[in-house]
Amino acid sequence: MSVHTDKDGKDKVVAAPNGNASTVKNINDVLKEREKESKGKGEDKEMSLDSTERVKVLSPGQLVFKRFITNKLAILGSFILIAMFVFSFIAPFFYPYGQTEIFYKYDNSVIDYAQAVERNDFTAYYLVDENSVHYSVKNFLTASINSMKESGKDELDLQDNDGNSYTLRKNEDNIFTLFVTDREQVATFGGNVEYGTYSIIGGGSFAAADGIEIPEGLEAAIKDAVAAKSTEFSFKGDTYTLKQVKKSYTVSKASDGYSYIGKALGSDFEAKADAAGNGDRFEMGGVTYVVEVVKDTKNVYKLAGETEAALLTTYVFDSYDSSKPVKDDFKVAAVRAKVDGTDFSVNGTDYTLSEDEGETVVYEAGDSKTPVCVFSDFVIRRYSGEDSLDYDFKEKVREVIDEMTESNTKVSKFTWNIAQVDENGEYTYDENGELIKEEREVTLTKKNNAYVMTVLQVVHLIDTFAPPSREHIAGTDGDGMDVFARMMYGGRVSLVFSFIVVIIETILGIIMGGIAGYYGKWVDNLIMRMVDVFYCIPSMPILIILGAMFDAMKLKPYVRVAWLMAVLGFLGWAGVARMVRGQILSLREQECMVATEAVGLKTGRRIFRHLIPNVMPQLIVTATSGLGSVIITESTLSFLGLGVKHPLATWGTMINSVSTAEAMKLYTYIWVPVGLLICLTVIAFNFVGDGLRDAFDPKMKR
Repeated sequence: MSVHTDKDGKDKVVAAPNGNASTVKNINDVLKEREKESKGKGEDKEMSLDSTERVKVLSPGQLVFKRFITNKLAILGSFILIAMFVFSFIAPFFYPYGQTEIFYKYDNSVIDYAQAVERNDFTAYYLVDENSVHYSVKNFLTASINSMKESGKDELDLQDNDGNSYTLRKNEDNIFTLFVTDREQVATFGGNVEYGTYSIIGGGSFAAADGIEIPEGLEAAIKDAVAAKSTEFSFKGDTYTLKQVKKSYTVSKASDGYSYIGKALGSDFEAKADAAGNGDRFEMGGVTYVVEVVKDTKNVYKLAGETEAALLTTYVFDSYDSSKPVKDDFKVAAVRAKVDGTDFSVNGTDYTLSEDEGETVVYEAGDSKTPVCVFSDFVIRRYSGEDSLDYDFKEKVREVIDEMTESNTKVSKFTWNIAQVDENGEYTYDENGELIKEEREVTLTKKNNAYVMTVLQVVHLIDTFAPPSREHIAGTDGDGMDVFARMMYGGRVSLVFSFIVVIIETILGIIMGGIAGYYGKWVDNLIMRMVDVFYCIPSMPILIILGAMFDAMKLKPYVRVAWLMAVLGFLGWAGVARMVRGQILSLREQECMVATEAVGLKTGRRIFRHLIPNVMPQLIVTATSGLGSVIITESTLSFLGLGVKHPLATWGTMINSVSTAEAMKLYTYIWVPVGLLICLTVIAFNFVGDGLRDAFDPKMKR
């Protein structure tokens, strides 16, 4: 047997057992054969220091692994982390509920069933385009009616902001009609009468108002007054005023008596106008006039005609058949018929009105005389506002309210057959399709101007803060979501969040620290000053500001998480960079690095292929230890409402859902398990980090 070196530089053994032929074998193959032979013979030989078997046993990876597994706390931390990852990433596939699934329950509960309010406001049914009535009149119709009631007037003339005229007329106490009136001003007493407009464009010209005859010489007097910049002048014993409006002047004449727009109407007209007050009307010569007083000026208008614009009433219409609500065209026709005391027709069907025990009932005309609806002063609706209550129930409520008013009581009770609800919150029907009803006690309570009806009924409720049970292992939270499911999904977000933040920190730290440590001099100085700046940045105020900004931008939960990971990673690279820089400073002058420089390797290859791998043990330890800190940071931000937002679950947001002292006392089954998960995960990462540190560098072991 002989040993020689082949062309690849490998040692080979040449064996010629019979002297006739030779076999070439690799030295590693020979050593493996010897190892098998020694094991087969049971030999217990000492290994020399340069033995291949000894070198194999003491390889760096195995040394680190053996040191790590001898650390009991590190092994415990590893098992905890494995359990957390299984719990967060695998267990949800076998759990039947999702993180945002809301659960409901069905239970007997006292609910607000209906409400009765005495109708005082007037509802307007417009007979013309609603927009043709100005908002300055439309919004104050009820107030105008109350003013009429206080003054005892049956008519009130109104004027909107654009100068249009209206008449509000009383038909009966609960019905009024609004008219749009056409009127022309015929005279004014006192104040100023507008004579016309003087324009200064093109040398000046005067345009008289309608019905005004210009006295001879007035236009020249106006021109002289404008030239003299006077606001008042006299002409033939009368006083005129000028008011500039842009490039024109409004000319008005002061008057102590009646000034007519058009022909004079005589002393009888003036006597009737003097006797009339604001809003009063008088007739003369078959023409109706109305008086309007504005400050010290009394204006008299001739009514040229009026158009019916709206009917106003406080009546509501309770239908005998709740499935057939009364439409607006029917209501208008019924109100008119009540005012006129006549029958009416709608869509080809005839109806008649009849007084029945103090109530006005609308019947469908014919031999059967079927009742359709009733005029009522009370609005009785379901508490949701839906008009679907039976007429008999409404009538019973009105009777009870009358009794309460007479006896001056605020609470009364009565029994009534209420539609039955099943465990799914749906109405139940019999085989004929009729609602199944059950007798319930209805409590009627007066609250301010309303009467609220409550009843004990099966309702469909969100199952909030349910204690642990067979269906929900850890109960439900305040939103009716399964706590155990949210713990699993929350672990996903918290763990992924921490890993991505640490990866971002590590990558930035390696790049910046590697460049600073290798190049040194001004590059090192510049990067280290940047590191100092990042150490001085107040992270929490910045995160608070960013949280408020994200709230204002209404970012989606996952987008918000991505931004938070990027910001935390960007703010946390300084420590990694300083550690990498220190390690590279000690490594770059070693012989191996001088050799890489001598063979002409590029700078980037020298840093990231030869220097950084030698720093990896320290990086692994730093990253592992930092994972726990990031989880704490994320949980803190979410607890403060600055991190991940609802409904996305994280361990921090789950604790935030029971943040008050009373809630923490009552719902320990929510925050205690979540708090334990956070503690166990952080402690496990710290155990693993300490174990890796001791395994990579046994001299650091305390």
